[in-house]
This record gives sequence, C-alpha cells and structure tokens, in this order.
Amino acid sequence: MHGEYKVPGGKLVTVDVDIEGERLTNVRVAGDFFLDPDSALDRITGALEGLPAIASAQEIAQAVADALHPGDTLLGFDGDAVGVAVRRALGHALDWDDLDFEVIHSPTVAPMLNVALDETMAEDVAARRRKPFLRIWEWDSPCIVIGSFQSYDNEINQAGIDRHGMTVCRRPSGGGAMFMEPGNCITYSLVAPTALVDGMSFAASYPFLDQWVLEALGKVGVDAHYVPLNDIASDAGKIGGSAQKRFASGVMVHHATMAYDIDADKMLDCLRIGQEKIRDKGIRSAAKRVDPMRSQTGMARADIIAVFLDHFTARYAATPGEVTEADLARAQERCAQKFSHDEWTRRIP
Repeated sequence: MHGEYKVPGGKLVTVDVDIEGERLTNVRVAGDFFLDPDSALDRITGALEGLPAIASAQEIAQAVADALHPGDTLLGFDGDAVGVAVRRALGHALDWDDLDFEVIHSPTVAPMLNVALDETMAEDVAARRRKPFLRIWEWDSPCIVIGSFQSYDNEINQAGIDRHGMTVCRRPSGGGAMFMEPGNCITYSLVAPTALVDGMSFAASYPFLDQWVLEALGKVGVDAHYVPLNDIASDAGKIGGSAQKRFASGVMVHHATMAYDIDADKMLDCLRIGQEKIRDKGIRSAAKRVDPMRSQTGMARADIIAVFLDHFTARYAATPGEVTEADLARAQERCAQKFSHDEWTRRIP
C-alpha cells in the first residue's frame, strides 16, 4: 500500500507498507525532504515496523520521535507528516484525489441562512446525499457573524448594531467575528469528510485546507501566506481568517472570510475591538476602509471569485453544484429552530 502527504510549505513524504498479522511490515519511507544523518531514516522506518495497523497518526508520530537521536535534523517534514502518510497508505485517511468535489456559487440570501446552510449541507454530505463541496457565499444584508465561543457582550457594541441596521448571528465554528456587508468580503465554506485531515492537528489542517486559496490569490496578484493559527496575510497585512468545525458525523466545515473592501469606521462602531485586535487587522486610526483585496488586485470582487472557483475546479477536478430550493427550505427551518433564537445567539452573554 502506498500513501503520500505534501507538508504545506514543506516537502513530500511517501510511505509504502504491507500488513501481516494486523501489523505494519516492509515499511519504506521516502520523499524530497532533507534528513541528517542518513542513518536516521533507517531508525524511522525501523520504528514503524511492527506497529498495529490501526495505530493513530499521533501514535505513529510518537514512534518516529522516539527513534530520533539528539542532533538529528529533519527539514521539510516531521513525525506528524509520516503519520498522515502511513494512515493514507492504509486507507484510514483521505487525500484530495480521493474525493469528488462540487463547486457552488450560492444564491444571494440572508447572512443567517448562509450560516445555517453550513450546518444542514454538512449533514447532507455526512449522509451521502451530497458530494463534498466548496461554496462561495452571497448575502443580501449587513450582519456580524460571531464565533461559536465568543461573548456577545464582549464582541458586540449594540448601539452601533442598532445605528447601522446590522443583525448578529452565531455560527457553529470557533474563531472571531465576521463583519459582513453585501460585497465587502469574500467568504467560502469547504465541506468534506474529516478523514481528509486525519492525523493533522487543527494548526496543521488550516494551511493544508487553504493551500488552494493561497494559490488562487497569487493568480490575482496577491502574494499571500499563512500566519498561524488561522490568518491569511500578505506583505501589506492581514487579508482574512479561517474557522473550522468538525462534526461527530465525520464531516467538517472549514470556512474563510477575506476582506475585499470594508468600511472600517462602521466596523469599529459595531464591534468592541481592542487595540491589539486593531493592530492585528491592519487598521489605522485615520483609515476609512480595509480593502486589501481590492487595492492589491485592482479587480472587481466578482472577477476574483471567478478566479477562485476556476482554480479550485482545475486543481481538484471539481464539477458544478448548486444550492437547491430544498436546501434553502431546510436551512430556513434550521434558522427558525436554532440560529434566530437568542438562546443560541447569546448563549455566551
């Protein structure tokens, strides 16, 4: 059996392995990584021989760590990468090529409905009623979407919300607040089996899942990179951030919001943002707008989205999909049951 894992920003690790008596045998680890001394590779492969075929990626990584000596140098990979490659070889973990993705440009709906769609459509993927997909959001009204674990009172300036006619809703995933007016940012959701990130920490999974969008940003003239844990940035500052929710059903939602052209004064009037957050968002006291994508690309938002969709489609051989009327009706029902209730929105006061 053969498995491969390309470390985001690093090197390729390949593993070939057989199974005998529910144990790993004939393990061969290779790749374009750097390793010194050469004998460390023999110790790594030796540590994997005889491991249970059901060993987790973390157990495999620990076996690699235990085999290393002080002074061994690994460049471009680590034990975690070996663990993912072994799990892929054994069929416990999935690669992008194992999945049949759809790409969807959503109809323009209420922001809360987009939040609900992330949950209801993920349930459809888990039940195999729908293929894994990438979905670009469109929304028709201003809203602040707060993370699952944020305090409403700490994050929201209610007077500003009322003054500007904003709504507030809470999403199932963690992370920070999203200030959303029609046309001011680009938000997408990636829904796929959690096995795609089997063996990866949350920290490692973020750049892995967003690698495609860094490439797409390069196509529109933005030299983007990842800033741990979950920020997408360029030399000019932060562009956006990602969030993730892994459901017990074995499916995850990973989404990102990137600023296209935001009214910073209005955002600061609606959110309680401390000075640390202001510096992190690249906002200056005299700034009127946060426009990293518009200013760096000179492109219309719709044209950037077209590049994103085309790039994802080409990279992963994806096919067109859609949000159906039945999808919208189910999401609307979920809004009525959950997302529109103060019990959910203010669950952390």
